[in-house]
Amino acid sequence: MALTRLQKILADRGVASRRKAEELIEQGHVRVNGHPAKIGDKADDRRDVITVRGKRIDAPPELVYLMLHKPRGYITTLSDENGRKCVADLVRDVGVRVYPIGRLDKDSEGLLLFTNDGAFSNAMMHPTTHVPKRYRVTVRAEVTEEQLSQFEQGILIDGKKTLPAEAAIVTEEKATPDSPARTVLEIVLYEGRNRQIRKMCEALGLEVVRLKRTAIGTVKLGMLPLGKWRPLDPKEVRALLMAAQVNEKIAAKYIKNGKGQGNYGRSASRR
Repeated sequence: MALTRLQKILADRGVASRRKAEELIEQGHVRVNGHPAKIGDKADDRRDVITVRGKRIDAPPELVYLMLHKPRGYITTLSDENGRKCVADLVRDVGVRVYPIGRLDKDSEGLLLFTNDGAFSNAMMHPTTHVPKRYRVTVRAEVTEEQLSQFEQGILIDGKKTLPAEAAIVTEEKATPDSPARTVLEIVLYEGRNRQIRKMCEALGLEVVRLKRTAIGTVKLGMLPLGKWRPLDPKEVRALLMAAQVNEKIAAKYIKNGKGQGNYGRSASRR
């Protein structure tokens, strides 16, 4: 049974801020299964009946996990005061509010994960975890073996050296009188710093002309159409958690006899 402090539950359900929720508890307005609550009490918001001033709070939304094929030109945010296109516009028909895990910058494309499960998001984003992320990167230059080695040794950006990355040449086009050389690289990162690949390439004198994330852990973008989304299946969710080195027992709750606890595919794939 997953127990959470009452003030957090009330804040997450939009009843009140955590501080105001504590006041409601102290004033005796909050009950759990008919019993007056106290500061420090915990509850399972999916099983326990929690009331505030006699009114039952809304049940938590169904947990959702999905991937989006993000196009270039969209920013990774839920809204933008300047009217720019946001990734939230592409997942409005999911049925519940979801938010992105991590980022892809405006000029990048590819695999972007979404959820409404805070614990899952935290597991994926925690700085102690190093879930591998695979990218297809096109640069306007020839790439030397020495530059490839620099990716693997770590590169100093923003005053801090990057973790070792994997880098390999996929295709090469030599320069011609009409066009510069172009090289397609496959790069695997084990950390997620801001615009990391672009900054690493810049430090090596490589101009990035296209950047696409193709996989996170063992979850691949595959043939998902540009701008579309699909749900993750329970095995994919579990694999991501295991890649983040989450305890096996915790990861196992996301898949039991082929069925997870969240919404992995009821209607999302119809988008």
